[in-house]
Amino acid sequence: MHPDILLQISVALITAAVLAFAARWARQPLILAYIAAGVIVGNTEGLGWVRTHDIEPISELGLILLLFMIGLEIDIKKLRHAGKAVIAAGIGQFAICVGLGLAIASFIGIGAGRFDTVYFAVCCALSSTMIVVKLLYDKFELDTIPGRVTLGVLIFQDIWAILFLALQPTLTHPQLLPMLLSLAKGVGVVAVSFLASRYVLPVVFRSVARVPEAMLITALAWCFGVSVLAASLGLSREMGALVAGVSISAFPYNLDVVAKIVSLRDFFITLFFVALGTRIPRPTSEILMAAAAASAFVIVSRFLSISPILHLLGKGNRISIVPALNLSQISEFSLVICTVGLALGHVSERLLSVVVFTLVITSVVSTYGILYNHEIFSALNPYLRRLGLRDVGDTLEEASPHEHSDKDVIFLGFSRYASSLLEELLRSEPGLRNRIRVIDFNPQVKNELDRRGVSNIYGDVSHLDTLKHAQVSHAKLLLSTIPDSILKGTTNLRLLQQLQRLAPDARVLVTADFFYLARQLYDEGAAFVFVPRLMSVRDLADAVLGALDGSVEPLRSAALQDISTREEVLP
Repeated sequence: MHPDILLQISVALITAAVLAFAARWARQPLILAYIAAGVIVGNTEGLGWVRTHDIEPISELGLILLLFMIGLEIDIKKLRHAGKAVIAAGIGQFAICVGLGLAIASFIGIGAGRFDTVYFAVCCALSSTMIVVKLLYDKFELDTIPGRVTLGVLIFQDIWAILFLALQPTLTHPQLLPMLLSLAKGVGVVAVSFLASRYVLPVVFRSVARVPEAMLITALAWCFGVSVLAASLGLSREMGALVAGVSISAFPYNLDVVAKIVSLRDFFITLFFVALGTRIPRPTSEILMAAAAASAFVIVSRFLSISPILHLLGKGNRISIVPALNLSQISEFSLVICTVGLALGHVSERLLSVVVFTLVITSVVSTYGILYNHEIFSALNPYLRRLGLRDVGDTLEEASPHEHSDKDVIFLGFSRYASSLLEELLRSEPGLRNRIRVIDFNPQVKNELDRRGVSNIYGDVSHLDTLKHAQVSHAKLLLSTIPDSILKGTTNLRLLQQLQRLAPDARVLVTADFFYLARQLYDEGAAFVFVPRLMSVRDLADAVLGALDGSVEPLRSAALQDISTREEVLP
C-alpha cells in the first residue's frame, strides 16, 4: 500500500477518535463524529489531508462488513413468533412512509436527480438499528413490549432494504421484465445462500469451530463469496453481504462470528463514514432547510405510520407511541443506499448531502427522544385522550373508587420476579387470589391476568394519580419487584416515600440491586428489601406471607444484618 494512503488512513482514524470522545461526552451517536471527521480532513471543504478517491476503495470493505453484521443480527425465526402487531407495523410502516415520502419530496425541494424522489422516500422510511439498539440496551428496554415492537419493525426494514438493493441496478431502465429478472436473481441468491446454510455450511463451520482463526476466515470467505456472486449477477455487493449474514444468523456459531468480526468491522466502517464525510460540500441554506424539513417529515411519518396500526390492534396509547418515538431517525442504511445510488448515477450529490444532514438532525433529536421516551409519552397522553384515543385501561377509570378498595395486596408493576412470586403465593395460599391487585401498563400482562381472574389496573405506578386511583390507602401490603434500572419515571425510594404518605399503615416491600440502596430503603422504613442477586423469589414469598401475618420482622432483621456485613468487590 502506498505510504501516502497509510498517512491518510492514520489522519482519518486519529481525527475520528478525537471527535468520538467529544460525541461520547455529548451522548451523541459516534457515526456523527466519523462524518464530521471526514468533513474536517477531507478534500471537498476541509483541510485536504484525506482524499476521497484514495481511501474510498478501502472504506467499501467497511460497508460490506456492516451489512454482513446487520444480516447476522436478523433472526428470521423470530418473525414467525413476532405476533400480528409487529408484522402489521413492520409492513405498514415502510409502505406508508414510502408513500408519504413520494408525495412530499417535491414540496421540500427533492428531485434534482432522476431517482431522487424514490431514494428520498426509501431513505426516510428506514431507521437506525445502531442508534436504537444501543440506546434501548443501555435503558434495559430491549425486552419490553415497546422494545420488542421496535426491534421487529427494524428487522422488517432490513428486509425491505434487501429487496430495494436487489432492484437498485435495474432502476436506470425500469422496465417490468428487467426488474422481474433482477428480483428473480435476488431470490436466486437468497435461495442458494439458504440452501448452502442448511446443507453445506453446518458441516464446514463444525469442522472449524475449534480453531478461532479458521472460524473468522470462513465467515469472511462466506460473506465475500456471496457478495461476489451477487455482483456477477448484476446485483449489488452490499445486497450479497446482507444475504450472507441473514443466511447464517441462526447458526449456533453466530455470536462467535459477530464477536470476531465486530472489531474488524468497526475499523473499516469508521473509514467508510469518514470517506462519506469527505464528499459533503459546505451546506447551503437551501440544503439545511431541506434537511430540516426532511427531519420533521421523518418524525411525523413515524407517528402516522406506526401509531395508528398499533392502536387499531388494541395495544393502547403507550405501546402505540413509544415505538414511533424510538424509530424517529433515518438509518445509516440510508447513507449506504444513497452512496450506492450515487455510484450508479441514480441520484444527485445534493440528495446525498440532504440525507446526511437529515441523519445528523434526526440522530441528535431521536437520541433524546429515546432517552426520555416514557416521559414524552406521559406528557402527550392527556392530549391523546382529549382527541378520543382511549388507552387500554381507560374503562377502569370510570369505576367508582370503592370498587378498588377490596384488595389489600397490591403489586406495583409486574416483572418476571412478580410473575414467579404470584405463582409461589397462589400455590401456598390459593385464597390470596381474591386479595391481590396488580398495577402495570403492559397490555399482555393485563390480558393474561384477566384470563386468570387476577384483579388488575392498567396504569403507570410512577404517577401519583394512578396510586390514588388504585386505592393503595386501603392496602395492607404494597410490593415493588422492579429494580430502579428498569423502573420508568420513578425509583423504589421515591415509591416507598409516596406509599408511606398514601398508606401509612401498610407494609411496603421494595427491590434494590445495590447493597447501599437496600440499606437506605431499610432506613426509610421498608418492611423488606428484595435483593435479586442474593435472594430467590421463594425468599420473597416468605417475606410477603410474613408481612401479611405480622411475622416479617425476623426476616427483615436477618436480611439487613446480611447486607450490612457484606464487603463485596462490587457493592
